[in-house]
Amino acid sequence: MNDTPLGLLFAALAGLIVLSAFFSSSETGMMSLNRYRLKHLCKKKHRSARRVAALLKRPDRLIGVILIGNNLVNILASSIATVIAIRLYGDAGIAIATLLLTLTILVFAEVTPKTVAATYPEKIAFPASLILRPLLYLLYPAVWLVNHVSNNLAKLFGLDPSGQGRSEDLQPEELRTVVDEAGNLIPDQHQDMLLNILDLEKATVEDIMIPRSEISGLDLEDDIPALMQQIRHTDYTRLPVYEGDINNVIGLLHLRNVGRFVYGDDSTITHDAIRRFCRDPYFVPKTTPLHIQLLNFQKEKRRMGVVVDEYGDVQGLVTLEDLLEEIVGEFTTNRAEEHSEEICPLKDGWFMIEGSASIRDINRNLSWELPTDGPKTLNGLVVEHLESIPDAHVSFEIERYRFETAEISNTKIEKARLCELPREQS
Repeated sequence: MNDTPLGLLFAALAGLIVLSAFFSSSETGMMSLNRYRLKHLCKKKHRSARRVAALLKRPDRLIGVILIGNNLVNILASSIATVIAIRLYGDAGIAIATLLLTLTILVFAEVTPKTVAATYPEKIAFPASLILRPLLYLLYPAVWLVNHVSNNLAKLFGLDPSGQGRSEDLQPEELRTVVDEAGNLIPDQHQDMLLNILDLEKATVEDIMIPRSEISGLDLEDDIPALMQQIRHTDYTRLPVYEGDINNVIGLLHLRNVGRFVYGDDSTITHDAIRRFCRDPYFVPKTTPLHIQLLNFQKEKRRMGVVVDEYGDVQGLVTLEDLLEEIVGEFTTNRAEEHSEEICPLKDGWFMIEGSASIRDINRNLSWELPTDGPKTLNGLVVEHLESIPDAHVSFEIERYRFETAEISNTKIEKARLCELPREQS
């Protein structure tokens, strides 16, 4: 090599630095690819994407061939640089070659190409796969030997470097982050819906049910005129039918079936006729997660369920509409709710809230963070905090929210005023 012209040595050195940059950028580009976009491109039969995906199935072999190539060219570049420096500067050239080659490789063969590859991984990885794939076959004996030794060393520490046991499945919280960071790719309304779907498994039927005290149903122990008066003036399309006590539910009556047993005046109607056109009740455990109940409604072809506790006592009603509103927000106007606003704004950031209001509804409507891991209603939250129903109006704080009772009955808190405290005061 001492007789080789300096021009040829400089040209070989420049070529080796370019090769080093290629291997460095290929490694970073391959490892920086978005795996989900890669899968999408593979489904669309993108040739380069399929070629890259095949290489990434065994990351140990891919990294092996890249590092073997990179180390070979770097070592050869170091030898050539040393020869050039000795011929130009004598023995002092060794130190000069080491310093200059280190700076050159860092700038032109490491930092710059890796930065570019990390920024534009597809533009680097896809063309690089055209070279890396045949190179893997060419250097396979060396790659196999290196991987065999390194993999056995890794297995001593309980690792699987082949990547075959690696799972790329996203956890719910990771998927939530993906949706949050989607930016303009997903419209805000759709983004909120996707996040609400992910939150379904965090809530149960008990969180959204119509409580037992608010159920409007038909008691077959009432006389026919009273029942017909209730049917004619109800704001609901489905009514639970029971005998004497709500725990004795015998069915659900859809008002479209009323015309089947109403032929004349009330004297022609019987309790048996009402009973005959009721559909069998559909009972739902109150601890059922919402995402499971949504599937159950679909499976059973139902739109309303009777919520029961572990003892079989009726706790409330759950409807498909209420469940869907957890995903898409309120999309219909319920006449029964038009005249009973549960949350009324007052002055200076205060709100008058019904004691029966759901904690989840309060948090959703006001963007608050009242605790939801305990009682489901405002009344339950207040009573749990006070450990009793107060005899007079009281004021207190829970976390960073101030409560003031407004109306109290013998059995519950009817209404309370709430406001959010400034964070520095909470």
